[in-house]
Amino acid sequence: MVKRIWDVTFTVSDLPKTVHFYEKILGLQKKYQFRDYAGFDCGGVELGLRSWGERENPRQGEPCIDFAVDNVDDVYHALREKGVEFADEPKDTAWGGRVASFSDPDGNSLQFVEIDWDKYLRACAPK
Repeated sequence: MVKRIWDVTFTVSDLPKTVHFYEKILGLQKKYQFRDYAGFDCGGVELGLRSWGERENPRQGEPCIDFAVDNVDDVYHALREKGVEFADEPKDTAWGGRVASFSDPDGNSLQFVEIDWDKYLRACAPK
């Protein structure tokens, strides 16, 4: 049976450019890099980037990787200063999150999420 998600992998058009984005702009810890693949640690789940395979334009908003952060607004402002373009300003959700959406250099959907756990548990509790 499934134990956990091991990794999520994107096919990218320019591996060095995309590695730079995840490592230097987002600040993820690169675990290793080969000629055609790089792996980053995201709290025990690997985010993989590969330069081989078919790359189709992602569907709008799907899939989306959510990165949990302590303060969405702080991260939003820090990354805007580094040139990251966000879909819009951080916003609150009905389920207790505060989110800021953006894309990597290949248009893959990414999002920073700050969760108010009390609101989340109330919103998601069985009715």
